[in-house]
Formats: sequence, structure tokens, C-alpha cells
Amino acid sequence: MSRLVLVLGDQLSLSLSALKEASKDDLIVMAEVADEASYVPHHPKKIAFTFTAMRKFAAELRDAGLQVAYCKLDDPNNAGSITGELLRQAELNSATEILATEPGEWRLISALEDLPVPVTILPDTRFLASHKEFEDWAEGRKQLRMEYFYREMRRKTGLLMDCDKPEGDKWNFDHENRKPASEKLDMGGPLKFEPDETTREVLELVRDRFDGNFGDLEPFWFATDAEGARQSLAHFIENSLPQFGDYQDAMLTDEPFLFHSILSFYLNAGLLDPMEICRAAEQAYKDGHAPINAVEGFIRQIIGWREYMRGIYFLEGPDYTTRNALDHGRDLPDFFWGAETKMHCISQAVRQTREHAYAHHIQRLMVTGNFALLAGIDPHKVHEWYLAVYADAYEWVEAPNVIGMSQFADGGIVGSKPYVSSGAYINRMSNYCKDCSYKFSQKSGDEACPFNLLYWDFLIRHRDRFSENPRMGNMYRTWDKMDETHRDTVLSDAGKLLAKLDAGDVI
Repeated sequence: MSRLVLVLGDQLSLSLSALKEASKDDLIVMAEVADEASYVPHHPKKIAFTFTAMRKFAAELRDAGLQVAYCKLDDPNNAGSITGELLRQAELNSATEILATEPGEWRLISALEDLPVPVTILPDTRFLASHKEFEDWAEGRKQLRMEYFYREMRRKTGLLMDCDKPEGDKWNFDHENRKPASEKLDMGGPLKFEPDETTREVLELVRDRFDGNFGDLEPFWFATDAEGARQSLAHFIENSLPQFGDYQDAMLTDEPFLFHSILSFYLNAGLLDPMEICRAAEQAYKDGHAPINAVEGFIRQIIGWREYMRGIYFLEGPDYTTRNALDHGRDLPDFFWGAETKMHCISQAVRQTREHAYAHHIQRLMVTGNFALLAGIDPHKVHEWYLAVYADAYEWVEAPNVIGMSQFADGGIVGSKPYVSSGAYINRMSNYCKDCSYKFSQKSGDEACPFNLLYWDFLIRHRDRFSENPRMGNMYRTWDKMDETHRDTVLSDAGKLLAKLDAGDVI
């Protein structure tokens, strides 16, 4: 035995570059390790999903005739880290070389590079854009706007293209995708699976080891292999894609899924291929099953935002998660971990996060993320929360979404302006406000929506930075036209609210 081949928990793809290079004489190394399970307090569902999917993938590799050294978390010989397991297996098998596909986190790349055994790190070819392609696209641009990168990905893949023109003569149909949802809509939700024997064994392990982590372990309904993931894709295409576009930004009380695909768990772990998903959606459009606004919006999330976020993460380098352009330093409120809050929108987003390890993009961006940005919470703490609580969160995709898009902590690399809003946006896109203790229409006083107060407080705190931003000028002009007494009251009430937040009082 001379070579080890590493497969990580988010690399569960037979097309993985390291596996393509592997021979039957190589030893595949897979391990459930404490370091990866606990560097942030991961949601128990995420840990259970990852370990179960890893065990099933290891069995698939063995069935294909490959040698696999798989170490379970409770194995007494478990070294506790990826690098520790590689060194242990290298010693046991007299291995002199390690082959790996590039991890999606800088900390793991650095750990592999520091090993005393020669390591060859291959590109992760499961993505559409290589690092060089993204760097070439970014070079010389004053602004790295996703929309223009997305168009390049459309041209490259041919998805929704009519020769050299976009299908429907428009690149983007987003203006059609902002309808508030009605409670009368029939929303079936994602395909759910009963735990099998392997899954139940992992659930017991996770219950025993991670019982104190935020999040409900059961009911556990995720698919845990590629076949189940493909069934979930087919279920989404058939049942939800036709209405996905219209309501992709909508939010409803006690409706965590609406028409969203809930495929990011499987895609980001490697159980689904991005082009497999996009081709299925494109075919639904060609067959007349789903309208172009739904299909284009869905494909844009995958070959646009997903690829773009990975490009930003690797372009910006290992220090990206420490960026704090707005110098925010407030602690993360306890209600992000399930403590009481009178804000119904926050309560809904956090509750479904606890129950499902999932919230859709508007809940993440315009509810929890919006509040964190308005309140001036430390972006690194916000980043670690998102990384911990969502089953689809891996640093390459989560960090640019949080540090860049949600918290504007990168100073405008991802977004041309902060994604901030008052309570009016939440009221427009949801039914949350009708069941809230606060009034979205009230601008000051004890019953005023906290988003209303903090919105103006944020803008005034950062006026020097944003007043000349062409997309924000109208906001400041509106503020300047307000009665001075009203302005003073709003800022005073915002200060009182933030003082209660700092004191740990219920808001």
C-alpha cells in the first residue's frame, strides 16, 4: 500500500476528482471525527445527515471494488481529526502519499498542506467555474456583480439559451418572482424518508454525543444517499417547481418550505450534481411543465449564486470570515438560539431552523440577517451561527452569503449596498406581522416594529459611508424631510431597544 485517497463528508460523489484518480490498490480514507463535528456547534440533523450519508457512500465504494478505511466517531482508535486519521492510516498501511480533492474550507486546505506526508490536492471539478476562470472573470472589474458572472455561466453551459441569446429574450425574470404567498396555496413540501437501520444507528450516536447542541434531531426525514436525493429532485420538479418562481421570496407562518426545492443539503454534500439538477429544471420548461420565471430563477440560484459565492470565497482568501467593514461588535442575542422574543418573524425563522436545520434564502437574508446587520452584531458571530445551524452550510458557500451579502462585512465586494429593510418589507412578503406583538406600521414608541427603529438607526450610524451611495440616497433624503422631533424620537427609541438587547431583556 503506497497511497491514501481522502474523501470528506461533503465530497460524496463518484465523480470526485480524487476518486477518478484512485486505483483498486489505493486505500480510500473516510472518517467521522470530533474536530469536524464540533468546530462549531452543528445542528444535530446536519451531523446525522453527514455521518449517515458518509457510511452509505463508503458502502457504495466498497461495492464498486475499492478498499475503504472508514472510522466511525465512537471507534476507540479514532484520532479525532482528519489529519490525525490520515497519519494513523499512513502508519498502519505504510502509505507514502496522500491524494485529496480540494476541501471547501481554508482551514482544511491548510491542515492538509501542513502534513508531514506528501499531499496532492486536486481541483474540485464538480463545480462549473474553476478558480482560474473566476479570477480571469474578476480581473480588472471595479465591481464583481453576480448577474454578469451568471450570464457567463449560462453561455458556458447553454442552459436556457437560444443560440447566443437567453431564452425568452431576458437573462433575469426576477421581477416576476416577488409575490406574497396565500395561506390557501397547496404546498406539499419536500419528499420525506423514514430512517433505515443505518440512519437509526447514527441517530443514536448523535443523540448520545450532541444532545446539548441547538436543534431537534427528530423527526429525521432527509434522504441520505444519491438515490434518495434524485427522488427528492424528481419530487420537486413535479410538484413545486411550477410555482417556485412566483413565491420564492414569500414567507408564511408555520410553512417552512413553501415551494422551495430543499435540495441544497444533497447538492452541497455531493449527492446531486449541479448540472443534473439544472438540466432537469430546464427540461421541465421545455416540456411546458414549469414557466420560465420559475426555471430561470431556480437555475440562477445554482449556476449563478452558488458558483459565484464559491468564486468569491477562494478569491478573497483565508481572512475573509474575519472581515468587519462596519466595525460591528454586538453579541449574538440569545433568541438566535431559541430564547424568547416578541418578534414573530424572528421566532418563526429560528423555530423552523431548530426543527429542520433549514430556512429559505429570504428568511436568512431579510429576517435573521437583516436584524443582525441593523443591530450591529459582530459578523463573525453571525457567520458562525449560520455555519452551525443549517444542514447545507459549508464555509465556501455560507461565508460569502453571510459576511458579504447579508452583513456587508466585506465592504461591498458581494453587494453594492447593505440588504437592510424596515418592517414594511417583511409585512409585504409574509403574513408574519399580523401575529406579532409589534406593529409594522408604527414608527416609534413601545409598539413600533424593532426593524423600523433599527433601520433608521443603522442608516444614521453609517451615514458617512452610505449617504453618497446612489442606491441609498433616497433613504437619506426621506430621513432629512422628517420632522426633527420625530427623528430624535426614533433614534432615542432605537437606543432604548439596543440597550434592552444588550441587557438580555426580551424584545
